Amino acid sequence: MRIYLIGYMGSGKSSIGKRLALRMNFSFIDIDERIEVEQKLRISEIFKLKGESVFRQLEHKAIIETFSQDNCIVSTGGGAPAFFDTMEQMRKFGLTIYLHAEAVVLANRLQSNLHTRPLLAELKPDNLVEFMQNQINERASFYQQAQLHVEAKDLTAAILHQKISQWLAMP
Repeated sequence: MRIYLIGYMGSGKSSIGKRLALRMNFSFIDIDERIEVEQKLRISEIFKLKGESVFRQLEHKAIIETFSQDNCIVSTGGGAPAFFDTMEQMRKFGLTIYLHAEAVVLANRLQSNLHTRPLLAELKPDNLVEFMQNQINERASFYQQAQLHVEAKDLTAAILHQKISQWLAMP
């Protein structure tokens, strides 16, 4: 089984994903980390030196490579579902879970590390929530395709594991 965690930056894909993988005795794959290791560059450097389109191609390739792995939790980039046929492919090869949170909640979570987020690094604090909400709206049709939707605000690995178990038990 493969579980793909999707959602906007700061929704908890990596932090919850790591704890969920431990709880389920699955491996954990962070697509951004995988790309950084392969490219020997930080994501922000890839955006700066090679551009977003190259990053999106690397991201798509890294996600496709997970299709041959079993029993893993995959933390995707926030924009991954909106590029190429990535969302369709993740749905075909695994369970997709949308971790939803309001832009204001996400902005508060990301305040301390905006400089590491290429799409947010140059924004003024006054424009942050509006920019994030616009991106969430642009990606909403992709996020909505996830098989399971979970409110991320107060999410724990235990709650997510329970929701996955319930979803899997449904006819």
